[in-house]
Amino acid sequence: MNSPEGAPLALTWHGHATTLIELDGIRLLTDPVMGARVGPLVRVAPAVAADAAEAIDAVLLSHLHADHADAASLRSVGRETLVIAPPGAEAWLHGAGLANVMELGPGERTHLGAVKVTATPAVHEGRRWRYGTRAQSIGFLAAGSLSCYFAGDTDLFDEMSEIGPVDAALLPVSGWGPTLGPGHLDPERAATAAQRVSPRVAVPIHWGTLGLPLARLRPSEPSAPAEDFAALLARRTPGIEVRILAPGERTEIAAVRSGATRAEGAS
Repeated sequence: MNSPEGAPLALTWHGHATTLIELDGIRLLTDPVMGARVGPLVRVAPAVAADAAEAIDAVLLSHLHADHADAASLRSVGRETLVIAPPGAEAWLHGAGLANVMELGPGERTHLGAVKVTATPAVHEGRRWRYGTRAQSIGFLAAGSLSCYFAGDTDLFDEMSEIGPVDAALLPVSGWGPTLGPGHLDPERAATAAQRVSPRVAVPIHWGTLGLPLARLRPSEPSAPAEDFAALLARRTPGIEVRILAPGERTEIAAVRSGATRAEGAS
C-alpha cells in the first residue's frame, strides 16, 4: 500500500543503485536489479526481499548499462509500470517487454501525483554495450513536500550546484570491480558532489552489492567506500548527515520544523 500523502520521505536501499523512494504517496524504484546475478556479476549482498517491487508507481532508470537496466528485473516490477528513462532508451525497453516508457532529457519533468520528477544531467557513457544501443545517462530529482536526488552513475559536473539544496541525496561511491572507470564517483568525488548538492541527508549507494564470481577478486572490506565517504563529509561538511544503509534497510527523513536549523532538521 502506498504511504499516505504527507508522510516523511522514506528510502529503502536494496543494493547497488536500486532504491525505493517513498514520497507523498508515490513509490519510485531506481535502477532495479533484483536477481542473484547480472551478466558475469553475482550478488554478494543478501537477496532482495520478495515484496521489494510491489505497488511501484514508476521506475526511474538512469541509463542502459546492464548493472542498472536489467530486463528481467524491470519485467518483475511490471510490464505496464511506467519507466522514466533517458533519451534513446525507449526502443531497447520496448524490446525488453516494457510497454509504458517515458523519455526525459535533462531539465524535462513530469508529475506523478504530488511529486514532480525532473531529469538531471549526468556525465557517464550510456551506451548499452560498446556497439549496442546508444542512450543518454541522467539522474533524477523527485520533489514534493520533500526532495530526493538520485545521481545514477555520473562524474562531477558544474551544474550539480544547481540541483540542491535537497532533503536527501543518493550518491554512488564505488562500483563492482577493483577499479572505477571514467564517469563514476569514488568516496572523495562523491563527498565533493554532496557538498555541491547540499542535502540534509546523504545516502551512499553503488557499493558492496555486485562482484566478480571469484571471491579473491572482490574487495576484502566491501563497506569501506561508504565509510570513507562518511568520514570525508564529517570532516568537510558536518552539517550533512550521512546514513549508511545495509541492503534492504529503510530510513525516514522528517520534514524540517518551522524555525529549525539545518542540523536540527536532519533526522
